Amino acid sequence: MKKPEEQFLDYLARKRLKNTSQRMTILKAFLRQKSHLSTEDFYLQLRKKHPGIGYATVHRTLKLFSECGIASERNFGDGQMRFEVNLGNEHHDHLVCTDCGRIIEFEDQQIEKLQRDIAHKHNFFIKDHRLELYGLCSDCHATGQQSVS
Repeated sequence: MKKPEEQFLDYLARKRLKNTSQRMTILKAFLRQKSHLSTEDFYLQLRKKHPGIGYATVHRTLKLFSECGIASERNFGDGQMRFEVNLGNEHHDHLVCTDCGRIIEFEDQQIEKLQRDIAHKHNFFIKDHRLELYGLCSDCHATGQQSVS
């Protein structure tokens, strides 16, 4: 498997787009991310060290990352598109807190097997899937329980 930098450079070349120092700066910073960031959050974080990089450049570059497979776009129902690093990592699903916005990643082989079994039963061939469960994280649930009492 290619390194993300090579993957991105190959993609730019195929699309006849320029490789710029700003795009590479954004790529290096993005690859260090451990969370699901909106364009706005990532831009504000990036701007601290690189004040010359504009919001539109960050947004367009994140879209390029998604197009070439380095990033996955996620919409967790709050109106903001978020991006997460996608380097062929193991598939995972998400628990999304509807109060505080916390996103918890999880993997469960039983769920994956059940999905494959259901698809097989219906003679369906899965190309991709996403499982997102919405509710309250333990902190928000505990706070809600205290206010009810």
